[in-house]
Amino acid sequence: MTTMTKGVDAALAYLRDHADEHLKGLDDFLGLESVSADPQRKGEVRRTAQWVADELTRIGAEHAQLTDTSSHPIVTADWLHAGPDAPTVLVYCHYDVQPTDPLDEWVRPPFEPRYEDDIVYARGAGDDKGQLFMHLKAVEAWLRGAGGAPVNLRFFFEGDEEHESEPAEQFIATHPELLQADICIVSDSDMQDDDGTPAICYGLRGIAYWEVKVSGPFQDVHSGQYGGGVDNPANVLVRMLASLTDADGRVTVPGFYDRVRELSDEERRAYAELPFDEADWAERLGVSGPMAGEKGYTLNERLSARPTLDVNGLWGGYSGEGSKTIIPAFAAAKLSTRLVPDQDHREIEQSMIEHLQRIAPDTVRLEVKVIHGGQPAITPIDHPAVRLAARALEGAFGKAPLYHRSGGSIPVVAALESGLGLKSVMVGFASPNGNFHAPNEWMPLANYRGGMDAIVRLWDELGSSSSAELAGS
Repeated sequence: MTTMTKGVDAALAYLRDHADEHLKGLDDFLGLESVSADPQRKGEVRRTAQWVADELTRIGAEHAQLTDTSSHPIVTADWLHAGPDAPTVLVYCHYDVQPTDPLDEWVRPPFEPRYEDDIVYARGAGDDKGQLFMHLKAVEAWLRGAGGAPVNLRFFFEGDEEHESEPAEQFIATHPELLQADICIVSDSDMQDDDGTPAICYGLRGIAYWEVKVSGPFQDVHSGQYGGGVDNPANVLVRMLASLTDADGRVTVPGFYDRVRELSDEERRAYAELPFDEADWAERLGVSGPMAGEKGYTLNERLSARPTLDVNGLWGGYSGEGSKTIIPAFAAAKLSTRLVPDQDHREIEQSMIEHLQRIAPDTVRLEVKVIHGGQPAITPIDHPAVRLAARALEGAFGKAPLYHRSGGSIPVVAALESGLGLKSVMVGFASPNGNFHAPNEWMPLANYRGGMDAIVRLWDELGSSSSAELAGS
């Protein structure tokens, strides 16, 4: 552990002295109904963006502005007074939230924060407004409590993360000057457990997503009259889909695994250190146990460090009450793959299309449409910024963090790396069981307080490094 500077002491004291005031600000922020997927709340989402920009200005950040996108505004600001030799850190979070349905399962309205047993309940409490607010308060503590931060800071807060990735990705491509930094800190993930064990997420899976349609006769036809003569699109589609994976869940598309980066020995040790109870995992899901899965990999490794393929939806033919004996005119499916470093979603998209075209019989017509894709991302465990983040987390929570990859995707992380060459360290403070996308979302206030403490310490830790070290030069 490093010795804290006087600046850290002053910033932490500021957080303690203004704790009640900050909770009132959190109430105000969580009360804004920033549901990005709801067109009727477009004005409220913009009002939330303006709230963030105004707060950045109030606490001492500069050049706070809203940039319009094809959807909701992006908020940027900076504070660049740590000096030319100090590293520059980009902070990314999102201010939009998931829809609140079903409303009748909420104990209290989702945008009226409820405090109970040192827990705050509200939509966005953990994902991701609570974590964004922590960053605002940590910066305020440095600028107002300590007279300045030890690192230069840029802020990048978007309003579409829960809705679509294109606006943020387009912003990265068109406004790189607002995002130039040596490292990005992302707070849109969670702790290791509900007992205050911190975690660093060092990798994300990418995604490729398709819609597949198999068409046959010009309309639904009688199965008694035409069965045995007309190739049934539903039968064809399910045979094709079933053939895309083998009995162990490995994808059979040629070349699919060519670029997959294998886990290092250090990563496998990190996975082995993660507490994981397979029986409890299965019970919480309501299943009898995990699938067989790829041989040679643990369940925990398969959940985040190996690629997958899943059928996400199937439709076609008759699905109403009773029976209707038809051969459907078409059948369709949505399917996706989760990708790992160093797979390229564009290569996978094309190889899937070509494979489906090869295996489709010439008795049907095939249409394959790419819906969206995103690249995987990884920041090595031994990266200097990861090491410094670990020290900051241990200083705040009194426990060394555990390391894991996420099975999901944060498209902006991959876009920052591919577009700007910017690595990200994902340091999150939400509870892993905090109902992020469900009713009664919650986060322990201990995580909230510890998160602000950790961010304050993190700026001090990063300030001890050079730009070249953090950028990997």
